[in-house]
Amino acid sequence: MDLVWFLIVLFVVGLIVGAIARLIVPGRDPMGLLGTAALGIVGSFIGGFLGYILFKKDAAEGAFQPAQFIGSLIGAVIALLVWRAVSGRRGRRTRGYA
Repeated sequence: MDLVWFLIVLFVVGLIVGAIARLIVPGRDPMGLLGTAALGIVGSFIGGFLGYILFKKDAAEGAFQPAQFIGSLIGAVIALLVWRAVSGRRGRRTRGYA
């Protein structure tokens, strides 16, 4: 039962973090609830990794801290910017060549 609650909390926090990241970064992002939650979850992993690399802190020091939320948000913004850079290249077409 603990795994079910972990997945529910992961999805909800990912959805919140992803939505805030989409509000911070200007522009259109055509993604639904699952995409927004995935953005937040990926951002949490990026933020946690960067926090560990920079500050040598991990989850053993507390289940939830405000710094972890901010790190997740920074990670989600980074993930969104990388997603835009990668997906923007795929959609472009060159002119002059058939």
